[in-house]
Amino acid sequence: MARKRGRGMAGCWYGIARTATVDRAGAWVEIDDGGSAKVITGVTEIGEGILTVLAQIAAEELGVRPEDVTIGDNDTARSPEAAHAGATRQTYMIGNVVALASREAFGRLAQVMANEWGVPPETIEAASGEIWAAGTNHRTTMDKAVHLAKSRGVVPLGSASFGTDTTGLHPVDGAGRPWQAYVFGCQVAEVEVDTITGEVQVLGMWAAHDVGRAVNPKGVEGQIEGGIVQALGQALMEDYKLENGHTTTPGFAKYILPTSLDVPHITSIIVEDPDPIGPLGVKGIGEPAMVPTIPAVMNAIYDAVGVRITSLPASPEKVRMAIRDKERAERERRVHAEAAE
Repeated sequence: MARKRGRGMAGCWYGIARTATVDRAGAWVEIDDGGSAKVITGVTEIGEGILTVLAQIAAEELGVRPEDVTIGDNDTARSPEAAHAGATRQTYMIGNVVALASREAFGRLAQVMANEWGVPPETIEAASGEIWAAGTNHRTTMDKAVHLAKSRGVVPLGSASFGTDTTGLHPVDGAGRPWQAYVFGCQVAEVEVDTITGEVQVLGMWAAHDVGRAVNPKGVEGQIEGGIVQALGQALMEDYKLENGHTTTPGFAKYILPTSLDVPHITSIIVEDPDPIGPLGVKGIGEPAMVPTIPAVMNAIYDAVGVRITSLPASPEKVRMAIRDKERAERERRVHAEAAE
């Protein structure tokens, strides 16, 4: 047969936030006039959707609508430090600190309303721009509550910091606690290998990833799908070459990237195992989505044609050569077996 199919599986664990150093983030949150809110933190949006996630977190904690939350200036000359975008840390570090600051801001407002209504502050709840005392008929809009608080000399403002409790790795035995939270994932790949040309086509990917708590499930799915596509490029196509210090693959005609035609059907499965340390239970999904993809594809190639590809990318030439070597070895074994008889 010219084409053979196979399936492969691979799993991963991944430590999030900074490695072997103290990670930290800070934020300010205020409920403004009109019942809107603003969040100030030195967050960096690089397309991963963190601004949407932070707006959702603040809205849930404050009882306002996500569209009424503004993420302010991220210049650290005017906002608290949130550190870099990387290490799958944005939701874990900055999401948690925004939640803490939002809870402090809401607590100030809740205390004012509790005093006004003569109820315990823990009975004050809010959602979608309204605030009320549970079990009573006391209810008003968020903008009126903020106006009342400010007339009492209280600004519903909160600030917080969130850090990790990690240690460096011992230089001799490697002992230590380099990460505070870990995520886990497993992926299955189905491929079809052309035994004549060595071309590998990925037919489908199934990916299950633990993210702690999915604040934005669609965003999580997008991160998983994007990570898989990027990893497929590394697995099968991308081959950066240097010769005498100069690249010989200077453009996309020679440095091949996946296109929409190369993207298989991807089934994303979100697993929510809340982090026990952070206030939200969130973890993250960024780099972890890429980790199991390549070994899953390599295992699928082995399942299809019985050859191990041990260097990337698994180009058609490399796969075809491995198949030829396998066929040659099998012929030699048969010859030796017949000679022994």
